[in-house]
Amino acid sequence: MIRLLHIIAISALIASAGYAYSIKYDTLYYAEQVAKLKTKLQREREAIAVLQAEWQYLDRPDRLQEAADKHLDLQPLKIQQLARLSELPNRPSREDEIGRKLEALGLLGPTSTPKDKNSDARTPTTQTPRR
Repeated sequence: MIRLLHIIAISALIASAGYAYSIKYDTLYYAEQVAKLKTKLQREREAIAVLQAEWQYLDRPDRLQEAADKHLDLQPLKIQQLARLSELPNRPSREDEIGRKLEALGLLGPTSTPKDKNSDARTPTTQTPRR
């Protein structure tokens, strides 16, 4: 009986040692993966910093002005090109475009719910807001 208990205890000890080693190696694997991801993240941050520096270099006002002068052939602004506020057209009235489309399709008729077909349904209407 004691030999059986010894065998069970030794096999439990071996199993627990095997489990502990598997946990250890899994932990080492995941720690290595985290370290790789951290270095990859650092490289990406450095690449973003380089791209931002390049963008700032390309976005310099003197460079943009030179490129605009060379390629756009812009003329100086004349006073006749400016408009007064009174010369601007009035804002168009806001309309219910969806309601107008539904009305054109004939879908704004009385509706009723499927449960109560005999009830008098309310007819939806479209109105523009008054000012």
